[in-house]
Amino acid sequence: MSEPLAKTRAKPTSKEEILDAAERLFARCGFDGASMREIAQLAGVAQALLHYHFRTKEGLFEAMFARRSGAINRIRLARLDTMIARGGLTVEEIVDSLLRPTVEAGYDPTRGGHYFANLILTTGASNNPWAQGLIAASYDAMAKRYIEALRMALPDLSLADATWGYLFIIGSALTQMAPTGRADRLSDGATSDRNTEALLSRAAIFAAAGLRAFAATRPASPEAETPTP
Repeated sequence: MSEPLAKTRAKPTSKEEILDAAERLFARCGFDGASMREIAQLAGVAQALLHYHFRTKEGLFEAMFARRSGAINRIRLARLDTMIARGGLTVEEIVDSLLRPTVEAGYDPTRGGHYFANLILTTGASNNPWAQGLIAASYDAMAKRYIEALRMALPDLSLADATWGYLFIIGSALTQMAPTGRADRLSDGATSDRNTEALLSRAAIFAAAGLRAFAATRPASPEAETPTP
């Protein structure tokens, strides 16, 4: 059953409330399915205010996406910097610092991260050049920092394998950004996807084992990584 749209109200609404409304509708309807009129109605403002702040629907989506991705990435990189400064970096710690901020946001209903979980799945899988550019602008710099950190923790890990490892970790994690109950069903209640600590610890162990296997089987030469024509 779909959520009812709020009636337009006269009281002033902050940009944050507009972004909250946009996040909910974009997550529910997709970029093409959500209209500026409906977002304005849900936020309780005149549609002209959306155009004043964000100009276009693309501009609103970009601002909404950057708000959430930026907040998560700041937490990630602050934790990564702390670990690097401390020394003794481990793969498990790197993976945890990469995944935990996203999972914690997605599992907290008061922060609305479960809406963003839906959005990043659809945006990241899109072959639309605009969507790809948004992902690149939001995540590529952070991703390269993590790829570099993985190679610091595993000196025998090639750049190619560190890159694939990062992408595999992110790809598998995207499906766990918000609780769905599937782990509960598949395990007949032996575990639960609402147990974030169990999820994160297993994800770190699983990812670290794969990355160490990559490092142990590093190609002997760059030619060994060259794709077959």
